[in-house]
Formats: sequence, C-alpha cells, structure tokens
Amino acid sequence: MRQYEIEAGTGQHIGDRSEQQDRVALFAAPKAPGYMLAVIADGMGGLSGGALAAEQVVRSAQQIFERFSPLTDNPEAILHTIADEADTVIKLSAMSSDKKPHSTVVLLIITPQNSAIWAHVGDSRLYYFDGPNCIKRTIDHTYLEQLKAENKLDEAKAKDPLLANLLVNVLGNSNNEFNISLNRRDGLKVGDSFLLCTDGLWSYFSDAELGAAIAMNTPRKASEMLIANARKRAVGSKADNCTLAIVKLVKPAKEVKDYTIKKMRSAI
Repeated sequence: MRQYEIEAGTGQHIGDRSEQQDRVALFAAPKAPGYMLAVIADGMGGLSGGALAAEQVVRSAQQIFERFSPLTDNPEAILHTIADEADTVIKLSAMSSDKKPHSTVVLLIITPQNSAIWAHVGDSRLYYFDGPNCIKRTIDHTYLEQLKAENKLDEAKAKDPLLANLLVNVLGNSNNEFNISLNRRDGLKVGDSFLLCTDGLWSYFSDAELGAAIAMNTPRKASEMLIANARKRAVGSKADNCTLAIVKLVKPAKEVKDYTIKKMRSAI
C-alpha cells in the first residue's frame, strides 16, 4: 500500500498577449503503472512560432512517456530523451519556416518508489515544497544567473532586468546545443508538493507565497487563486502568458493497493 495519493491540477491564462504560447500537460504511463509525468513549456519565436515550439515539447513528452517501461528505461534517461527529441523537432520545424521557434521546458516524473526526478531548460521553474516550505527550486538559465555562478555579477548588472530575461539555454537554438539540469528527491511523503510554472506566474510571487497557497488549497483552487493574483499584480504592464501545474501528495481517502493519481483537472 502506498502512503499517499497524487492530486494534480493545471492552470493557464493568456495574460495581455495576443496568443497563448505556453503549454502544460499531465500524463500517466501505460506501460508503467504508478508513474506520472508533468510537463510545462514556454514557447518563444514570434507569432505562432512559440506556440509551435511549446506544442512540440508536449507532444514529444507524451509520445516518449507512452513508451516508457521501468523494466528497460530509467526516468533520468527518459527526461533526456524527451528534451533531445523536442529540441530536434523544433530545429527541423524552423528549417521549413521563416520563424525561429524556441522553448523552455520543465519535466517532472513521480515514481511508485516515492521518488521525484525533474529536469529543466530555460527560465520556467520547478518548486519543491514540504508543506508550505520551499525546499528546493530550479535555477533559471539566464545570463544573470550565469554571471552569478561565475562570480562576475556587480551591483549594476544585478539591477538590470534585461539580464534576468536573457536566456542562455533553450530548446531549438540552432546556434548552440542545450544543457539540461537534472535533480531528484527520494523518500517522498504526504505533505510534499511540486509546482511547475512559467515566468508569467513566478515573477509575481515570493517562494513563501507560492508554498502557502499550495499547502492550504487543492491544486485546482490554488491554481485559480495564483492566476487571479498574478493578474491583479500585473495591472499596468503587458503581462505574459501565465501557466502552472501543481502536484500534491495527499493522504489516501481510503486504503488502496495501487498507486493512483487522484485528480488531473485543469483550471483554465
């Protein structure tokens, strides 16, 4: 018997943009009972180019995860394969059009062995919470974070918003190969939760605010609250698309023998 069930939900808002270029999805694995995948992508590349790139990420994730089997594959390799496939398809689509599509990606696999494995490229984020407390989050692949890592960040550069928005690592970049960042957490338990989101959401909240909203509400309710508050805080600016996925580990309502995903509902 598993110690928890999974509650999951997604949410999106177009913001003040003319097109929704984010994509989000939750998948079960037909050949791997008890495994689930959450994926989020923020497309870039001009009108329709970004939407195409993000859509390719989700399609690649779905197709590859449908073939995943724990007897022959491991989650880390699957995350690499998804990113590689999406990167290749995006680059091929760019060759057949006048667009320059790119995309960020965050991928999260939850296993029946009480482990979480995640990967990201770009500035879309994953947060891991223990109750309301943020235990870990991904580091954005931006020029600002690169300068920090190289100890080259001075006070003037730290205040430059352009550096924080300049991505140095994305899928589909014909000039450079992408680098994927991987992490994992073992020993998952009731009360743990994960948030995957694009910069159209996280830029309006502190880690503590995100943790409190998720800990105190169902994924659907938390999604609705966070999107509504992001919209309020974006007043006066041309807000970006806003997209998130929430995965919570909750106490089973009754004793079950199978590892189940309790909810996969969208709050749009």
